Order: sequence, then C-alpha cells, then structure tokens
Amino acid sequence: MKVLALNSSARVGDVSKTEIMLDSLVEGMRDAGAEVEIINLAKKKIKYCIGCYTCWTKTPGICVHKDDMTKEIYPKLLECDLCVLATPLYHYTVNAQMKTFIERTLPMIEPFFIKQDGVTVHPIRHEIPPTVVISAAGFPEESVFDQLKSYVNLIYKDKAKDKLIAEIYRTSSEQLQRPPTRYGDIMDAIVQGGRELVKNMKISSETMARIKRPITDFEKAEPIVNLTWKSCIEEGVILGKWQKLKRIARPDSIETFISIIYMAFNMKGAGDAEVSMQFRFTGQVEGECYVIIDKGKITASPGSIKNPDLTINTPFEVWMDIMTKKSDGAQMFLEGKYTVEGNAEILMKMKDYFGEN
Repeated sequence: MKVLALNSSARVGDVSKTEIMLDSLVEGMRDAGAEVEIINLAKKKIKYCIGCYTCWTKTPGICVHKDDMTKEIYPKLLECDLCVLATPLYHYTVNAQMKTFIERTLPMIEPFFIKQDGVTVHPIRHEIPPTVVISAAGFPEESVFDQLKSYVNLIYKDKAKDKLIAEIYRTSSEQLQRPPTRYGDIMDAIVQGGRELVKNMKISSETMARIKRPITDFEKAEPIVNLTWKSCIEEGVILGKWQKLKRIARPDSIETFISIIYMAFNMKGAGDAEVSMQFRFTGQVEGECYVIIDKGKITASPGSIKNPDLTINTPFEVWMDIMTKKSDGAQMFLEGKYTVEGNAEILMKMKDYFGEN
C-alpha cells in the first residue's frame, strides 16, 4: 500500500502536536507494511487557486500553476492508495496550508452538474483516494472539532462515495509530548490505529476509544493553561520555546500549586514510595496544603495532616522559584531561605516524584 501523508502544521520539527500524532500513525502504518511518504505542506511552494477554471476548460485536469502542487504533490495524490490529511485546528477548521492544498485539488472534478442523493454536485474526474483526517486542539471538549468534521465530511464523504474512512481528533493536545509522557498509551493507540488502517482500511471502535479517551476537563485544565500563558507573557517567551525548555507554569495560589503538583506527579518515578508532606507557606501567599504519595497515587489538598513525614516551612515565592527552576532548592536550603521538619532525605527525592514522565 502506498500512503501519502500531508502535514499542514507550520511547526514541523518544533513542538507540533499534529506532527507528533501523525508520526505515531505513520509508525503503525509502516509497521503494517505500508510505504508511507510524509510531505510537509508548509515547506512546499503551493500557489493559491485563482479561480480561472483552466483545469476545467483549456487543459482539463491540469492546473495552470507550475509549482510543487502540480509537479509533485498532485501526481502523488492520484497514485496513492490512502491519503492522510494532518492539520492543526485553526479557527475551528483546517489551517491555511491545508485549505490551499484542498482548493488546488479542483482538477480532480469536472465542471458539469449532476444529482447525487438529491444534491447537485460535480462529477469526479479522478478517483479520490480513501482519506484519513487527523487533527489536534488544546480545548478539552471534542465539540471544538464540529466545524472541521462538517467540512471534511462534506467534501470527502457525502460527495465522494464515502472516501472519508477515519477521523482522528485529539483534545487537550498540549499535554501530548515527545517522547511520550504519562499519556503514552494514547500515542500507542494511534500507532495501533495506523496498523488497522493498512490492514482493514478502518480503525476499530476500541482503538478509537483509546485514542480519544479524556485526559482532563475544564476545571482541571483551565488553571494550568492560564498559568502557562501568564508565565509566557511575563517572561516574554513564545509557547514553543517554553515547551522545548520543559518549563512549568508558576503557581500564584495554593489552589494552582496543587493543580501543578497533580500535573507534575511522576507515577513511574514515585514507584512504591509512601510519603506525606506538609507545606506551610508565608509571604505573598499564606496558608497550608499537604501532599500524600502512596504507591503510585497522589493526593493533594489545602489544609494540614497529622504527623507528616516532612514539613516544609517556606515563603511561597521562594518555593515557586525552586519549583520553576529559577532557584536551586539545595542552595536555598543552605542559605536558610526555607526550613524543614522531619525526614529531610525526602527533599533529595523530589526530582523523582515530580518532573519528567
């Protein structure tokens, strides 16, 4: 099987979640024996359709533009057995690069009017290959893809003999990273989806459920997302660089501190540890909260607990500097910026409990 994968992300090689998902899908396709070529549309010279209809009249099936679309991409589209369209979600639908590509496929149809299921359409000049659409968005609700779904179903399904064989939409995509994080099982499911597409020309409902399983909801996502953007704005750093530096958002309250703690928890690093920690904050934010790690699970909440293994007494701003790696925790301890009670060795294991997954 020949597969043509068209990626319209402008952040190729950076932190593109569209690219991360596409790479996993392609991995599964190749594993199943398919010959897959990935073309990054943002790196190609593709002119806009000018609506001249030359491809319908003077040179039927051939575009007037002599660019990468006409010379390379369009011929490969006609020859492939399966086409994958990978697009980030821009303004609730495909981005400009993908839309430009789609508009330049006008030579695939003829100008005449015919009726199909009671709807007026153009007849197909060249058979459209079976098509898969894959997209990523940061919002937690799948309804954010409604306009994209409507658009691709209109052009690839209703009018093209059901050529749309799979739609892969991933919400909360900013939590998908490379290499895979705690959500690596989602990426494994996308790999499996690639295998199934090659073998069966469809993705099973079980695999699709794994791909789309909820990661978070608004209540959990909102403080983290907003803190991340606030931190980027305050430091004058674009999101892509922030993510490549593997920075974390700076909490501004005990509640957001707890949210970050949940997000940063490293289940694998914690292993079978059983640890309880009490935080007593002073300074910019005053209050208490506690964290309990119990054999790969974590509980964090405002308030206090009896007999914690470790109590950390610290100005809130000092611990946030340590948490966001602006200050070295060991150095701050030696300088007396914060104090501890109980098992101080737990401090040395913090990097195992929280951080890289």
